[in-house]
Amino acid sequence: MTPLANARARYDRATAHLDAPLALVDLDAFDANADDLVRRAAGKPVRVASKSVRCRALLERVLAREGFAGVMSYTLAESLWLARSGVEDVLLAYPSADRDGYAELAADPRLAASVTVMVDDPAQLRLIEEARGSGAEEIRVCLELDTSLLLLGGRVRVGARRSPLHSPADVADLARLVDRRPGFRAVGLMAYEGHVAGVGDEVAGSPLRSRAVRLMQRAARRELAARRDAVVRAVRAVVPELEFVNGGGTGSVQHTVAEPAVTEVAAGSGLFVPRLFDNYTSFTGRPAALYAQPVVRRPGVGVVTVLGGGYPASGVAGPDRSPVPYLPEGLRYDPQEGAGEVQTPLLGPPADDLLIGDKVWFRHAKAGELCERFAALHLVSGDAVVDTVPTYRGEGRTFL
Repeated sequence: MTPLANARARYDRATAHLDAPLALVDLDAFDANADDLVRRAAGKPVRVASKSVRCRALLERVLAREGFAGVMSYTLAESLWLARSGVEDVLLAYPSADRDGYAELAADPRLAASVTVMVDDPAQLRLIEEARGSGAEEIRVCLELDTSLLLLGGRVRVGARRSPLHSPADVADLARLVDRRPGFRAVGLMAYEGHVAGVGDEVAGSPLRSRAVRLMQRAARRELAARRDAVVRAVRAVVPELEFVNGGGTGSVQHTVAEPAVTEVAAGSGLFVPRLFDNYTSFTGRPAALYAQPVVRRPGVGVVTVLGGGYPASGVAGPDRSPVPYLPEGLRYDPQEGAGEVQTPLLGPPADDLLIGDKVWFRHAKAGELCERFAALHLVSGDAVVDTVPTYRGEGRTFL
């Protein structure tokens, strides 16, 4: 058997008692991926990005491992829920306009001590101040630095449009404003280099584009390392007791931790390793999260149809945002239909060996978004399901 054929046999045996559609996480692969993240972090703690996991049981599993510390959340409501569930260190990675959430945060000493919110604009401070009502708890604040690489005098921008704070002076000015404002305390700095951490540098079939990506990323890493160091020094001049400097992501862990100014890195997708993370030269992960759709039709020779499965990922629409048929090997989409909302035709020689009710295993494009489609994850070790745990959706939580 090939390794992929062996994996398919394991997953089919493990879930033989379960009807598809279903989603699973291979714990052996998940744990191996966690170990690899810790290895690449080289002694600096890894903060788990919850949007890439969206399952409390798996967040707890990885936080129990040496080398991981804290959660990076994606909404304020989620942050408060996780803190109430016992997570003592939650960094909200995005600014929020959730007034009710801020009122809860400011009124509860335990929540206020556990949750740090993201700010990159004085207007966000004013919104929080107005929303707190009678809540008197101090709000922990993290400042976000824009990591974009600006070229040709700023006329060309490489990187996500996130924070408006680009220079050391920009961030230090906001830190000064927070420091002088009663009821707030600046405790951290975050800088997410998505154009390095989230962009694969080995584009299949495109050697010239791959080279261009690698050249861009080398330039971006050099520029950001110098600027981030200057920003941290400028902020520490205002807030000497700064607790953490967060950076990186799954695709840049080993590069980001090499910067002395960075105290921790964030990662989450590297635990599940969805298909968007196949195209990196710096690391190789093991696909850990999969979903299965059942064969429901056999329209002709070399064709089967599975139920549903068209789960596109967020971002710019394109082929890389679609899931891919994974097991058995050799299946492909009908180019006229692609992955469908209710049914998905699949072409290829393996189709002739599939029977009605058989499972076809897929890989999705972006990590945690799979959990918005399924209420439970079946946890597999070896060739057995050892546990079944709810996703956020399964717990009735749909934060976005």
